[in-house]
Amino acid sequence: MRLLFLLIIIIFIANTAKSQTLDTIINLDNVDIYKTVTGKASFYSKNLHGTETSTGERYDNNKMTAASNFFKLNTWVRVTNSKSGESIVVRINDRMHPRMARIGRVIDLSRVAATKLDFINEGIIKVQIIEIEKPAHSVTFLTKKYQNL
Repeated sequence: MRLLFLLIIIIFIANTAKSQTLDTIINLDNVDIYKTVTGKASFYSKNLHGTETSTGERYDNNKMTAASNFFKLNTWVRVTNSKSGESIVVRINDRMHPRMARIGRVIDLSRVAATKLDFINEGIIKVQIIEIEKPAHSVTFLTKKYQNL
């Protein structure tokens, strides 16, 4: 009887140790959870072309960049137009004026990025922004067709 009891305890301990090993292999504490932000997007004025950004580089109307106070500098984000479903990928290289957050703005896009999201005439749109890993250098624009890949 004692031998059977001892055998059951050994099996239980062995299974517990195995579970702990699997738990440490799949440790959810180490998984990066990327930030998602929803709000209004606007775009830079043409007059800001060539001005210095927070990263020290010059703002270029024709580069896929943006300003945001919700993400770290040099973070890559996917910005999706909530109305059309179109998406683009931009790099955060500047900060917005703190007043913008108080009026609901979460990102200020370059003019080419705003053009690709098709809201130059509207001026402001509702967007969802998701932090992503740094894309391959050739990835700059994602349409609705490819956003779920």
